[in-house]
Amino acid sequence: MTLIARFELENYIGQLLAVDRFRDYCPNGLQIEGRDSVRKVATAVTASQAAVDAAIAAGADTLLVHHGYFWKSEAAPIRGTKKARIAALLKADVNLLAYHLPLDAHAELGNNAQLGTRLGLTASGRFGEQELGWIGELAEPTTLAGFAQRIDTALVRQPLVIGDADRPIRRVAWCTGGAQGYFHQAVDLGIDAFITGEASEFVTHLARETGVAFIAAGHHATERYGVRALGEHLASHFGLELIHLDIENPV
Repeated sequence: MTLIARFELENYIGQLLAVDRFRDYCPNGLQIEGRDSVRKVATAVTASQAAVDAAIAAGADTLLVHHGYFWKSEAAPIRGTKKARIAALLKADVNLLAYHLPLDAHAELGNNAQLGTRLGLTASGRFGEQELGWIGELAEPTTLAGFAQRIDTALVRQPLVIGDADRPIRRVAWCTGGAQGYFHQAVDLGIDAFITGEASEFVTHLARETGVAFIAAGHHATERYGVRALGEHLASHFGLELIHLDIENPV
């Protein structure tokens, strides 16, 4: 395995994901400083205590995640669970690297790109804030019931589906995570179905009244694949050791 400087790894990811072009709700890049050199990277969707503990136990010097810390909407004091997580990383001298919107958006390694590939969708455009939403088509149309089964099989999670099970599905919009607020914009694009991770109360009525199917396939489940793909890319590019941590989450 190769040993590289932490700043070299952070700079490479920053350029790869074009982090400077995004207006985000958290800092992208190094959030907790650990060792100066990187040899073994652990990836996870979220820097939960379980992920932190597993990364430390595996001997990783760097934890790479999609959901890190220091969100604009959270309280600033470092106490409670925030203190426990940060204290564990500092004690073990483990770096925390986090990439939020840049990892959603990347054309190949991003969450939306990876989800589309797994569901057999060919992307043809983008929409929404900072063009985070994707739109595309299936090679062959299927029914909503058949598409829901495909999602269940691909993500190993039964999705919440609102719509006519027999409706033909070909043109699809999607945005991983908590993007149910994009449903209105997606409907205006002339789609058959919209996929995201979570659902809000209003989506039921919008789906029923427009005939456009709404699918909530899980925030965690739809965002498993971007950080895994990024980790695999880094391991191949730099010769790093890699471990992926899939911490179970039903949401």
